[in-house]
Amino acid sequence: MTQTLAAALFQPRRIALIGASTDPNRLTARAQVYLRQHHFPGALYPVNPRAETVLGEPAWKSLRDIPEPIDFAYILVGTEHVEAAVADCAARGVPVACVLADGFAETGPEGAALQSRIVHAARQGGMRLLGPNSMGVINPPGAMACSVNAALAAETLPKGSWSLVSQSGSVMGTLLSRAAARGFGFAKIIGTGNEADLTAGEVADLLVDDPETDAILLFLETIREPDHFERAARRAHAANKPIIAYKLGRSEAGAALATTHTGAMTGSDAATDAFFRDIGILRVDMLETLLELPPLLIGAKPPIHPNRAVRIVTTTGGGGAMVVDRLGVLGIATAGMVDTTPAGARKDTVATALTEARNAEDADVAIAVVGSSAQFRPQDAIAGALAATGKSPIAAFLLPEATASLKLLAEAGIAAFRTPEACADGIRAYLDWHAPSPRPDSGDVSAAANLLPAPTESAARAVFAALGIQDRAVAVDPARPPKLAYPVALKAVSPDIAHKTEAGLVALDIPGEPALVAACADMAARHGPRITGFIAEPMVKGTAEVIIGYRRDPLVGPVVALGAGGVLAEIYRDVTLRRAPVDLATAHDMIGAVKGLAPARGYRNLPKGDLAALADAIVAVSRLAAIATVGEAEINPLIVLREGQGVVMADALITPA
Repeated sequence: MTQTLAAALFQPRRIALIGASTDPNRLTARAQVYLRQHHFPGALYPVNPRAETVLGEPAWKSLRDIPEPIDFAYILVGTEHVEAAVADCAARGVPVACVLADGFAETGPEGAALQSRIVHAARQGGMRLLGPNSMGVINPPGAMACSVNAALAAETLPKGSWSLVSQSGSVMGTLLSRAAARGFGFAKIIGTGNEADLTAGEVADLLVDDPETDAILLFLETIREPDHFERAARRAHAANKPIIAYKLGRSEAGAALATTHTGAMTGSDAATDAFFRDIGILRVDMLETLLELPPLLIGAKPPIHPNRAVRIVTTTGGGGAMVVDRLGVLGIATAGMVDTTPAGARKDTVATALTEARNAEDADVAIAVVGSSAQFRPQDAIAGALAATGKSPIAAFLLPEATASLKLLAEAGIAAFRTPEACADGIRAYLDWHAPSPRPDSGDVSAAANLLPAPTESAARAVFAALGIQDRAVAVDPARPPKLAYPVALKAVSPDIAHKTEAGLVALDIPGEPALVAACADMAARHGPRITGFIAEPMVKGTAEVIIGYRRDPLVGPVVALGAGGVLAEIYRDVTLRRAPVDLATAHDMIGAVKGLAPARGYRNLPKGDLAALADAIVAVSRLAAIATVGEAEINPLIVLREGQGVVMADALITPA
């Protein structure tokens, strides 16, 4: 079925254009115009019930009238006619249909209902849908330009070995034209639009098996069906085909945040980063990088234990300084820079220096920075880069506008960047690249699940205890105080007061039973029925306070967060995320990524914290991934005691999905 779908989607032999216009200036005529302009070798069947011919070719009154089987249907009719057209295609046995029209789920409930109906109609006939709101499919090696994107008005359709999957139709043309300006093209370009059925992840998975595709580029506005992306990424890694994503939503304005500390610190975009990292997809921050990075990755593997440092060989001191500066902003060091300006761009000088840079043990990438000669003497300017050898990959930044040099470098498999910002972004993405992580088993979480829902802190503590985190707190009845080892910390339990410290519901260093009873009475007098109980636990002094948070992200699913905790958690946002669940090795990696935990790691001979117990706690919280009814959860703070003494929960919260 997958092979049949891929063939119908990427290499159809017979295409029906439903709603093709007789006016060549209309949008709905473009697909036929471009297919003919770029010499589509198959058969076209324009469907128009009111015309005998369409743009000089015989027209068909309906899909039923076409005598041949149809591999691919491009539905060009208005929104109000799409449902009937989809039903006709499904009844006719068309394997895949693409819908151009908008006005579906993106417009509200009525549009969403219409979108649901067309998906149902397609599935009734065993047909797959691309779109709606899709600008179609382009296959340059197969001379197929089944799209209405105006970029196809170009005289030629350059071929290449990278494929693009874009949720935006306009970006299809943007990247097609920008690639053409650099002298290269694509193997496939697919617009997925609303993704009512076929998702970007599923299309990317099909491209893993495409022999003409060496790298897969993604332009994403959102993530639908994350399992599709994970399958594609894992298979792409095994096939040695890198997947690079440019996804919108970096700013907090791009997505709504959750209301707990965890959601406020992370947002959905940080979860997306964790998701991509876990499954082995590289994420870039610049559109230019999406086009310029692939040669650095094709045939390569993710770096293992990188130095996060580069060596630079430059024929222009200013150009080299630009790259050093931008890399430094991203936390990437320059282990050394050789300025060959006095010797110019002589091949032997540059090649020798770059070979040394590629073999240096203290750097992960060698970067050639080329000045003005790249514009007027491309062969001479880049000869040193082409002749350099070594174990580390090589990239280039060209200071002038030098299209010919960019093309020659790309053809030689060297990633060449037009700006220092894109160069630094590309190197950062390469050094952040990881192989897909194994998926740990959450184990048996039934004991914790049976304690849900957990509207109170006491109930949340019980859930975490069932997952394996020791709870030292005890319930307090002021009328009959329990035997405690003083001093203690006292906290009121309330289902609707989230920030208890600010509300005066936390009392520290209580020296004995009389003070405990008095503190309970004071809290009860101020908040009355909003208080449902009290808990107390021994006062402890730790080496660090952390927040461990869990969130079922709406785009990518369960993630676990570790950050500097306590009342300053939201201010510092010193936090790292991973997909949940995690194993112990990943938990220790998270601990190493939080700057605020340096003292607990033994910085400057400070007493080490019990990082083994902290790692166990991270793993335990991440096991909530197996409980679908938990939306968010956190322990803040979790106090990390000295090595061998464990950790202490000071506050716990669980909210339902």
